[in-house]
Order: sequence, then C-alpha cells, then structure tokens
Amino acid sequence: MAIEEACHSHPWSEKTFSSCIGGRYFSEYASSYEKIIGFYVGEIVIDEATLMDICVTPEHQGKGYGKALLLQFISQATKQGAQKLFLEVRAKNISAQMLYINMGFSETARRTGYYPSASGFGYEDAIVMSKSLK
Repeated sequence: MAIEEACHSHPWSEKTFSSCIGGRYFSEYASSYEKIIGFYVGEIVIDEATLMDICVTPEHQGKGYGKALLLQFISQATKQGAQKLFLEVRAKNISAQMLYINMGFSETARRTGYYPSASGFGYEDAIVMSKSLK
C-alpha cells in the first residue's frame, strides 16, 4: 500500500487490492536490493487484457522499472491469450503517456472529468489507450 500511496494522488484501497487477487487478475512486482519498488495489476477477460494499475516508487521512476513492468504485463497478457491491451492514464501524466506510446499503445478515447484532480479541486480527463497484439 505504501508504494500505491507514494505514486497516486488517489490510491487504491486495501479492499480494491484484495478484490484483484486471483481469477482473471494477474500481477508482478519489481524489486531493487530485495525491496519491492513497483508493481502492476492486470485483468484478462476473454481476449482482452487491461492494465488496471502500475506504479514505481518516485525515487525509482525514470530508471526503466516502469518499462520492465509494462513489458512483463504485455508478456503475461500474451501468454494468457490476449489479442488487445487497454489502459487508461491521467491526461496530465505525460511521462507515462510517452512510455505507453513508445511501447506501441495509441489513444483510442478520452473520458472527460474522469479522475479527481491531484489538487483535490475539480476533475481531470482520462486517456484510454490500446495496443493490438495481432
């Protein structure tokens, strides 16, 4: 939970995490010197996989851990039969968007006012991105 809280202005609750264990969900973590520094949670339904959450501690961002986790997500989704991948990202999270674009994702939709803003005032758009594995 500490990593989630360090990475997101509106982190997942413990209940949300608990609901994403097993079944159609899959996850992986990244570590450095035996300390967990990042993770992702994915979901697969039939032939589509969604990156539900991904984060890397702020002090480890920009060092390739996010890319490694994203590659692991793509690999696991492919092994489980996914044909298409989806994710959503805050419109203001340009660095994450650039990572996703560089990994072959493209914008497919925009959800206006989807996320509460980090400042607590107003809302921020979500950008929906996808990548075909065919």
